[in-house]
Amino acid sequence: MNVTDSEIKDILQKYKKFVVYGLSPDSTKPSQKVPLFMKSKGYEVVGIYPNENNVNGFKIYDSLKTTPKEYRKFVDVFRKSESIPQIVDEVIQLGGTEVLWLQLGITNIEAEKKAEAAGIKVVSNRCLHIEYEKFMK
Repeated sequence: MNVTDSEIKDILQKYKKFVVYGLSPDSTKPSQKVPLFMKSKGYEVVGIYPNENNVNGFKIYDSLKTTPKEYRKFVDVFRKSESIPQIVDEVIQLGGTEVLWLQLGITNIEAEKKAEAAGIKVVSNRCLHIEYEKFMK
């Protein structure tokens, strides 16, 4: 993670649109609850999930490549840690991502270093909802 606590508030204030990589159709999972919370706070959120078009009011894309560029500036990831290298490669190849946020419990040091070397701000092992509550109240 190359982002300090003070920068997290700046990120939350600057990026009002983002894509959730792994936005689940299961309403009991954090990968749907967190995006719903952020949407309730005024953020515009879309998701990536295979074989879905709409999940609980969220527009769902089948890949990062098909997601509109304005949402790809901030990529919030709900995938297993071992999936992160592939996602980082995809993010770097497509370009335009400024923030890569790996949710609570998700880390991959080598992939994070690769993203950082490409100029991407990386937040790892942090919950967007918890950080919002901490910094935006």
